[in-house]
Amino acid sequence: MIVINKGIPIIKRDDLIFAIKLIRKMRNPKTRFDEREFVKHGRDYLFNYAEKNVGPLDPSRRAFLKGILIGIGAAAVLSAIPVISYLNQPQITLKSFPWIIIVDSNGNPIKASEVPVNSPEILLFQYPMEGDITFLLNLGDENNNPIEVPPTTVVIPENGKTYTFPGGVGPHKSIVAYSAICQHLGCTPPEIHFYPPQYMKAGMPTPNYLPPIALQAAQQANAISVIHCDCHGSTYDPLHGAAVLTGPTVRPLPYVQLYWDPNTDYLYAIGMNLKAPPILGHTSDLSGYAYLSSYNEETGCPKMLLKAGQTPSDCYTKLENNGNTFE
Repeated sequence: MIVINKGIPIIKRDDLIFAIKLIRKMRNPKTRFDEREFVKHGRDYLFNYAEKNVGPLDPSRRAFLKGILIGIGAAAVLSAIPVISYLNQPQITLKSFPWIIIVDSNGNPIKASEVPVNSPEILLFQYPMEGDITFLLNLGDENNNPIEVPPTTVVIPENGKTYTFPGGVGPHKSIVAYSAICQHLGCTPPEIHFYPPQYMKAGMPTPNYLPPIALQAAQQANAISVIHCDCHGSTYDPLHGAAVLTGPTVRPLPYVQLYWDPNTDYLYAIGMNLKAPPILGHTSDLSGYAYLSSYNEETGCPKMLLKAGQTPSDCYTKLENNGNTFE
């Protein structure tokens, strides 16, 4: 739904995330939006394009797309330029990465020691900007004991360059965070998800199925768990910086650098590696389409350490549970 306030469109958060996904597809050379077809077929082409490339359109989502057309004007159905210019608004650029505390649905800081080990549930937070969804993982061995995630050098198959992944944080140095947007064509959960050790077995039924090539690559890399994208088969190694195990992706998943405060057990998202490939669809991880709703534009969310029991009023990101993919 689009609400007009003093001539400025205000978009609901869910619709904003949908629009961001749509923008990524429209900009991708492999799924580029065909302006000529839109001129011919109007909103029917837009609906079909969105459904094919982003996902099924429920009545609310169709109403959102209609709202874009109506809000821009009747000329939108005759020319693609107004829609394209609206959806391709200039990106916002951060001066530096904000220091953001991870909180639960009630706004209370989560504790590292309470993040479940090897959980098949999809735990996501957004960073550094709205729509930049990120996995939070607490990695463990086959017996669900947390394991230390070491620093490692990650190779970018796309160009052969490398960068350094700093390793895990938390009481066991087992907690990591990676982009939940596949670096191939932008698929998101539940299409891309975490396979803990208990699901790293041959012959498991769908949706627990991992193709043999992914299992073989994991075994060769000593990866006891993987992040796998069911859309096209890209596989990443969360124990070693989300390095690429199988294509078609040629880019590792970007990581979010975490900070653990041992005095409170709180977790903070504090930055990303600008030498790593950016989140798919971004020119830089410092650029995006909307600030986090809690982002303080005046301060820029500098380094902060909350006291135990303190609830943040800004500069936070909520951890969401998107459920268990394997049920």
